[in-house]
Amino acid sequence: MPSPRLAACLTALLVAMPWFAGAQALERTVARHGSEEVPVEIARPAGDGPWPPVFYIHARRGFEDVDREHMRALARDGFLVLAPDWLKPQMIERWPDRHVPETEDDVAAAFAMLLAHPQACRQPAGIVAKSRGPYFAIRLAAQRPADVAAIVSYYGHFQNPNAPEPQQLFQVAPEVMQITAPVLMLIGDADFELRRIVNGRAFYALWQRGVPVSLQMYPLARRAFDFRVDQTPEEKVATVHAAAAERAWLRTHMKLDANGRCPAAR
Repeated sequence: MPSPRLAACLTALLVAMPWFAGAQALERTVARHGSEEVPVEIARPAGDGPWPPVFYIHARRGFEDVDREHMRALARDGFLVLAPDWLKPQMIERWPDRHVPETEDDVAAAFAMLLAHPQACRQPAGIVAKSRGPYFAIRLAAQRPADVAAIVSYYGHFQNPNAPEPQQLFQVAPEVMQITAPVLMLIGDADFELRRIVNGRAFYALWQRGVPVSLQMYPLARRAFDFRVDQTPEEKVATVHAAAAERAWLRTHMKLDANGRCPAAR
């Protein structure tokens, strides 16, 4: 049975569908480090801040409108959301097959921008990340443990994409053995086998270390179940459930109050 909070979120989301109605414009700006300019977009809740900060990291397909809609949904739930376009500063084409380490500095600069945002509560941030995005998330959480409150991973990488094949098959990234941020893993049982295997290994590694972790495997759901144009009825339900689980996880582990506000904003 779902927790009372998760059940309430599910009910609210079902009533509020479609999520994307009345979408507000996102603010566009840049995060700077050295000579680099990293394009970022920001979604703000209605009303007055400060708001709990959430960092959104897109997949390797690129920063698309589906990402913006996800950001808006989070903003409607009361989060200040900032997302970098991590492909553009290094002029990387969509769907890169390898991980480019220089992109980590670009993502880190955007994360620092979120934490310093004048309308962000002064507290550790949540991270919502998709596919390649969770690899950036665990790298951030290993490097800045005090600044990452929780991670929500959608069908994510928990191994370095550049690692040799044996490591891809039988190991997780070393950061999985270092992070302390609670991790929620959301993935379909019809996703690619290797991705499911690595998520499973990461789940056990985190649980054995005492890190709060939950793995939600969605029956009959494929990769990108939450925004596919050919969504099945089951994937549509999985999308609603994932959104509710995501928000409940963030609220719980960011220690927000009953209204979804930061302790300092009460």
